[in-house]
Amino acid sequence: MFRRSKVGELRGSDRSLLRQTHAAAIVEFAVALPLLVVLAVGIFDFGGAFNLKQELNNAVREGARFGAAQPSNDLGLTQPPSVNAVRLLVDSYLQTAHINDCGLGTASQVQVSALVWTFTGTSGCSTTLTVNRGFVVLETVGGAPVNMVCTNVNITHSYQWHFNNVIQLLVPGANYSLGNIQSDATAINMD
Repeated sequence: MFRRSKVGELRGSDRSLLRQTHAAAIVEFAVALPLLVVLAVGIFDFGGAFNLKQELNNAVREGARFGAAQPSNDLGLTQPPSVNAVRLLVDSYLQTAHINDCGLGTASQVQVSALVWTFTGTSGCSTTLTVNRGFVVLETVGGAPVNMVCTNVNITHSYQWHFNNVIQLLVPGANYSLGNIQSDATAINMD
């Protein structure tokens, strides 16, 4: 659509139009790039968080199943081996899934109440594992309420979000503090 002179070069008015077209494309790109970066980082970040949530779900589910199958005759001890075994199983699952266990494998066992113990890892990040061997679930069986004693395993794991750093490109001073990822599972005690 550009007219050429007899020697094959663009005329001055046509060169100006071409420069305006390139300038508009550069401005459009400069406006769209931050939105594209936020979208890409958001997809990556929330995908990673979703994957971590699924792995935590699987770890606590295995821990609850294993804990529910353990005998309850050691629960009178301050540090019952059956509860420690649940921690080791959950920690092993996290390590196999290549998730930072935050020192959960060496965390000390703290008894919170009669049948509840907590392990807190503090190596580089924070993870808290709670094992409740006396978790009561009320069910109605044949019209009568029945207390079922279960094992509940709960984990809270820190996640390094990158979304907050990128959103500040679009909205300087914005602060979206997304928290930890939590998961729990419950299984009926076998004994």
